[in-house]
Amino acid sequence: MGRVTVPRRILRLRQGTPSHRPDSLAAEEPMEIRVGGRPLTVTMRTPGSDFDLAAGFLVSEGVLHAAGHLAGIRYCAGATADGGNSYNVVDVVLAAGVPAPDASLERNFYTTSSCGLCGKASLDAVRTTAPWSVAEDGLRVTPELLSALPDRLRAAQKVFDSTGGLHAAGLFDAEGRLLCLREDVGRHNAVDKVVGHALREGLLPARGTVLMVSGRASFELVQKAVMAGIPMLAAVSAPSSLAADLAEESGLTLVGFLRGDSMNVYTRTDRIALADEGSRTAVQSDRQSGS
Repeated sequence: MGRVTVPRRILRLRQGTPSHRPDSLAAEEPMEIRVGGRPLTVTMRTPGSDFDLAAGFLVSEGVLHAAGHLAGIRYCAGATADGGNSYNVVDVVLAAGVPAPDASLERNFYTTSSCGLCGKASLDAVRTTAPWSVAEDGLRVTPELLSALPDRLRAAQKVFDSTGGLHAAGLFDAEGRLLCLREDVGRHNAVDKVVGHALREGLLPARGTVLMVSGRASFELVQKAVMAGIPMLAAVSAPSSLAADLAEESGLTLVGFLRGDSMNVYTRTDRIALADEGSRTAVQSDRQSGS
């Protein structure tokens, strides 16, 4: 299988002093996802948890909703010119009766590691209908619990220490316990790997959980959380306006700029369990007034 890191010799400059030393880079390789032998998309990813990535991608696209929808996943033999296995082509076999992906989901060109939505054949396919709602999820967490998640996410990253070049996504329960962590050069890939793991473990919809991501919160990450039934998405950086719009529309709690004991809560603020009753009442009033 492909390597997660790739060694490279570099010239390092520190205060004008040169030195030659080995370095490790996060690997990035293409992976083609096929469904029933039919090519669907190619994504640039860090090798590892490839079956989770393929399954999570299909959850995000509304193809898979439960573990029983998945009959199998395999690497395709003969993926190279000499008949060898590159471990860069994955074929997903759907269970009997599960409809194949609609043709509108096919990508016109490959998906880069930085953009999960680039190249969609139809923009109408972006707002995929979720099989369940997160709006009624009763999750409530304290600010203190949320503040602890970035450090817990960082502490669980195994490859970041050697490369410094990987995003992370982690799924936490309501008590702050880490259920799954995945790393990848692409933010959306890391989330797909987490969602794919949850699907294969029979955890969808992921009620009462928090999805923590190491970067910003984009529209696509909100969409992936909603499609997985995850009621809260927290990010260390900023959300986009479209991400906030989709979170509001879907009933998902969106938290951004989660750093230390500081954070911004953009939607469904009632899921934040504030210690001060007066503050909580003010939050509820904000929600009722639509602010």
